Amino acid sequence: MSEVVLFDELAAGDYRIGVITLNSEKSLNALSLPMAEKMLPKLQAWANDDGISCVWLQGAGEKAFCAGGDIVAMYNAMKAKPGVLVDEVRDFFTLEYELDYALQTFPKPLVVWGHGIVMGGGMGLMNGGSHRIVTERSLLAMPEITIGLYPDVGATYFLNQMPAGCGLFLGLTGAHMNAADARYLNLADHFLGADKKQALLDALTQVSWGDTARINHQKVTDTITAMVKQDATQAPAPQVEPLQAHISQLTTADDIATVVNNIVNDDRENDWLAKARKNLQHGCPTTAHIVWNQLQLGSDLSLADCFRLELTLSTNCAVKGDFAEGIRALLIDKDRKPAWQYGTVADVPAESIDAFFQPPWGEQPHPLANLGK
Repeated sequence: MSEVVLFDELAAGDYRIGVITLNSEKSLNALSLPMAEKMLPKLQAWANDDGISCVWLQGAGEKAFCAGGDIVAMYNAMKAKPGVLVDEVRDFFTLEYELDYALQTFPKPLVVWGHGIVMGGGMGLMNGGSHRIVTERSLLAMPEITIGLYPDVGATYFLNQMPAGCGLFLGLTGAHMNAADARYLNLADHFLGADKKQALLDALTQVSWGDTARINHQKVTDTITAMVKQDATQAPAPQVEPLQAHISQLTTADDIATVVNNIVNDDRENDWLAKARKNLQHGCPTTAHIVWNQLQLGSDLSLADCFRLELTLSTNCAVKGDFAEGIRALLIDKDRKPAWQYGTVADVPAESIDAFFQPPWGEQPHPLANLGK
């Protein structure tokens, strides 16, 4: 059986470049607990290794960087013990967020090759990069509303950094983003043609690395920028930026029910908007409320506090919410007919949403209490 994640070190003069490859092509490199268990200590070791100048993170194959988290394993555990916070759920989300935070705070240059599908858990990994690269075939999304979860993996933080209304709109609709959108929304730093990956890796091995992270960050930036200038690959047409004013108008309201009504009943003719409307129409009503409250509450939180909030929300989605039903409808029975607890956003009582924001571990310490400390 092949390793779910591969590690390599490339010679780069007097230094080495650490390479991490998510190695599960069949699952579109979905992040699993065994992957995270291997990646976190390796990152910590490389952070403390003076011989490692830079780290490169990629997915195996040409279809996906990472299409999300391995939620089927969690589904099986949830179904075996309904209404109970099972270890498989708590452990996966805890370690996933620890890994995401380690990537976000990694002290050396971290290049993420975000080629192909980058969704859900993949967005958490990619956003940890200091140099995030997208290609003409990158496809990004936070589609959790389709499975009764909500945009996690640090989305509380990064959705709040987007142009007015965009974070809320994308969190509610799970709309797909291309490379141009990713750069506009600060989800990516550079665009390169997919065929330039090996050339860029080779160029990084030829860099004359310095002895500080600041110097090396700039050297990586300069190397990528030089290659971008020589690359004639055509980027896809932007979808979000031309609609930003319209999106802001749709999402400006005093309550989530009004925002959802604005989006669902929007009559602007645009294929991208139409797909987004459809996602929201069929999405989980409880998720819409969580996203609304999550982004308001998270607007002033530190990155570590955002992850702590998300662990509370994610575990509660597994125990109290529609997470298991959403997975069943999309990935198990594949009937795409989830029986959500509430029929519409207007039907969801406020007190049921409040319960999602209450830590399920009571008086016990938060599992991520020491994050960032």
